[in-house]
Amino acid sequence: MKIAHVEVFVVKAALETPFAFSQGWVHQRAATLVRITTESGLQGWGEAFAQGLEPPEIAASAIEHALAPVVLGKDALGPAVLWQAMYNQTRDHGRKGSVMSAISAVDIALWDICGQHRAVPIHSLLGGAFRESVQPYATGFYRLKGQGEADRLATEAIAYRDAGFSAMKIKLGFGVRDDLAVMEAVAAALNDPQIELMVDTNHAYGRRDAMKLGHALADYDLRWYEEPVVPEDIASYTALRTSLNVPIAGGENEHSAFGFNNLFQAQALDVAQPDIGSCGGFTAARDILGMAQANGIMVNPHVWGTAIAQAASLQFIATIPVAHHSLFGTEPILEYDVSSHPFRQDLIAEPWAVRDGRVAIPCRPGLGIKINMDTVGQYQTHHVNLSQSAKD
Repeated sequence: MKIAHVEVFVVKAALETPFAFSQGWVHQRAATLVRITTESGLQGWGEAFAQGLEPPEIAASAIEHALAPVVLGKDALGPAVLWQAMYNQTRDHGRKGSVMSAISAVDIALWDICGQHRAVPIHSLLGGAFRESVQPYATGFYRLKGQGEADRLATEAIAYRDAGFSAMKIKLGFGVRDDLAVMEAVAAALNDPQIELMVDTNHAYGRRDAMKLGHALADYDLRWYEEPVVPEDIASYTALRTSLNVPIAGGENEHSAFGFNNLFQAQALDVAQPDIGSCGGFTAARDILGMAQANGIMVNPHVWGTAIAQAASLQFIATIPVAHHSLFGTEPILEYDVSSHPFRQDLIAEPWAVRDGRVAIPCRPGLGIKINMDTVGQYQTHHVNLSQSAKD
């Protein structure tokens, strides 16, 4: 099952209404997509997660110039072998960021091929599914102006509740006072203790302000407090986890088992959040999951990509055991991005739907999706097709 072609697509869509998270304004949704074709004609898709402000061309260049030469002509049914080859080839200039996202995209596509070849979903290849569906939580609450939007965000929370979401993640990080005003307004508008809330500051604060906010949020019974400080500051993660009652979550900006090993050894997290499109794909995610399980740490993937990343995340979530086994153990939940994103609904033939408060995990072979190439063509700004014959 030799790899004959590696195609890279950069897709972009300008937002009619830009929105902000704590690190800046998002003016477009963008992604780096990969399609790998074998000599037999079997095709697999993958995605390199592009953070909110990350140019997708960085990962695209890494795939074109560093990774495609490594995998072309190799056996597509050996993703773990090829993962090691890609990681070792780029170790001295990679290990983090866009290079790891590029590895993730190729790895996801290879697992998609493996699943299709064996006519099973990826979760079967990873050892089976613990669940057939997953509860989604709404990720939204982005800013349209900046500060002073508590009333509008409270109205947004009501809309998510009315749409059937019983869990929501609120974007904070706009100043502690503003953050608390938003939380007070949202909680008052919902007035329902059955609706579970999480917060995410996208590492807007240093240890002191992160601690101040965490203590002030103690009465909200949050599921987690996400990215309270910058990802490099592991010592502050540990200090916050030790001092606060709210569970500390992080890891969307960490990569590979090596990076998560540092977090776990420092006892820095209650909830690990690898993103399948940047942590190293399925090959790395299963290693991260094994280490987390051994350390009693919950795994709840971060998801903010296109329908491809969502499909991969659903396959991974299916394989996550409950971290602390009991009759009513806490299950992982699915981050369901409700912000404007044409590549979420239009990129695949059958978009995800929330039914009875759950999202079904696909059981078709591989990722279980069919890509709408018209959508790819409509939004692509860059496309390259690298082949084994050209390499030779």
